[in-house]
Amino acid sequence: MVRDDDIVDEDVTDEATKNEEEIPYKYAVTSYGADYPVESIVKKLEKESIIIPFFQREYVWTHVEASRFVESLLLGLPVPGIFLSKKEETQNLLVIDGHQRLRTLQYFYDGIFRQGPSKDKAFTLKNVQPQYEGQSYKELLKEDKLRLDDSIIHATIVKQDNPEGDESSIYHIFERLNTGGRQLYPQEIRNCIYFGEFNELLQELNNDPQWREFFGKENARQKDRELILRFFAMLFFSDKYKRPMKGFLNSYMAKNRHLKFNPSSELKDIFIKTISIINESIPNPFRPERTLNAAVFDAVMTGVATRIKKKYPITDKATLKSKYNKLLNDQDFIKAYKTGTSDAESVNTRLSLAKKAFDDIP
Repeated sequence: MVRDDDIVDEDVTDEATKNEEEIPYKYAVTSYGADYPVESIVKKLEKESIIIPFFQREYVWTHVEASRFVESLLLGLPVPGIFLSKKEETQNLLVIDGHQRLRTLQYFYDGIFRQGPSKDKAFTLKNVQPQYEGQSYKELLKEDKLRLDDSIIHATIVKQDNPEGDESSIYHIFERLNTGGRQLYPQEIRNCIYFGEFNELLQELNNDPQWREFFGKENARQKDRELILRFFAMLFFSDKYKRPMKGFLNSYMAKNRHLKFNPSSELKDIFIKTISIINESIPNPFRPERTLNAAVFDAVMTGVATRIKKKYPITDKATLKSKYNKLLNDQDFIKAYKTGTSDAESVNTRLSLAKKAFDDIP
């Protein structure tokens, strides 16, 4: 089983990610304000023209917190605005910041307070002004309903104009705004920004039996999915590599968001074949020391996959294991996975050495 602290990668894990906060000024971003009545927002949520993306964090507000937010609107008090990203292909709006507030409104209008499937209960206001205490939306006086329906939520809507296609500026906005409760990890943010067929495929492959046998139970912060993404990016997109690693992974996920760059069948086939033969041939792979090393993972997976793509199948498991052990003792390879692993030189060195090491396995 792989825990959060059992994955070594100076570029993707917590501390290094914080150290890569410098963002080059390369974006043309349009933003504008829009005021939405609450009733309109709830209808847009129902029609999914406003989309609250799924990620590994449930609705966390308590009943009292949610009630007081609704009460603030009923009393005409100012409330924080929300941030939305406009999706050009659909014109839908993706929630970057404000999903707790929007879910609260949706739940109150539905009349059901939801915190997980086993915790649903009637949404009546709690610990609020006496005139509202214990009331659901349907039980509010007509004038109170109208006041709530017409209450305004201010939205800032952002759209990346340049560069086109990767939405990396939206990633950075999401990363900086979503700091409440617990900080989201890079793959959790990618699931929100780059939702689509590729993201669904990563989820599917993350449940593959061979992968789960290697990795153990599903990682709560989606580092297992991120490793799968990293493998595909290194295998098919390494010629576009540049620091930082998380930016490179963002670019590839955006590029293949709808599986037009690499189709599902290609990705499934090479991933399953590669992890299967490694599982069968190498005990506890990708661990030069005790912990799983992401740089060793991406190099070995890419090297074996490159060989499979040329001459599948690999039948000599003993030779594969021998070549693996020899690679891990190569001083140039050790340097490439231990220091400056996100430098282009280190990435190219370890990929080149791994491809060469496994190229002639029968």
